[in-house]
Amino acid sequence: MNCAPEYRPLRQQLAGANLYLVGMMGCGKSSAGKILARKLGYRWLDADQVLETAAGRTIPTLFAQEGEEGFRAMETDVLGQIGQWHSCVVSTGGGVVIRPANWGIMRQGVVVWLAASAELLLERLRQDPTPRPLLQCPDPARRLKHLLAARESLYAQADARIVQTEAMTSEAVAAAVLEALTMALRP
Repeated sequence: MNCAPEYRPLRQQLAGANLYLVGMMGCGKSSAGKILARKLGYRWLDADQVLETAAGRTIPTLFAQEGEEGFRAMETDVLGQIGQWHSCVVSTGGGVVIRPANWGIMRQGVVVWLAASAELLLERLRQDPTPRPLLQCPDPARRLKHLLAARESLYAQADARIVQTEAMTSEAVAAAVLEALTMALRP
């Protein structure tokens, strides 16, 4: 894959390290991840899609049949496989940060938190037809706020944090990630 010329120095500094995007569902990990992969000449992987392919079942089906703990164990296994590859932008599932083993895998690369307010996340999720097992409840807004509050300190362990606003497009988020990485990896 070809790297955009302006990002060749950054790609060299990354030296093949994977870039892991973390954050709540609806924060734009997949949209920004595809753009980042294209600009860096990296491969883009959606960890949930890799898991669905490996399991032969959808995420909602896995949650229903295996429960959250069973799903999380499978997620860790898949992340471990992905961690053996290099030069990948990995869009992770929103709950990947809750298991310490996952941090051990992701720390072999660079972890970026795509932060967004609960209000922005809710707005995006309302427009997204993707089934979200953890929001299948009587009050999804309250549940999302609870999940965000419970995970924020975990997301904060990332190497970089990008705070999004409503006005930011996926391109703008990707540009902010690239800028943050350039600053963080300067010699």
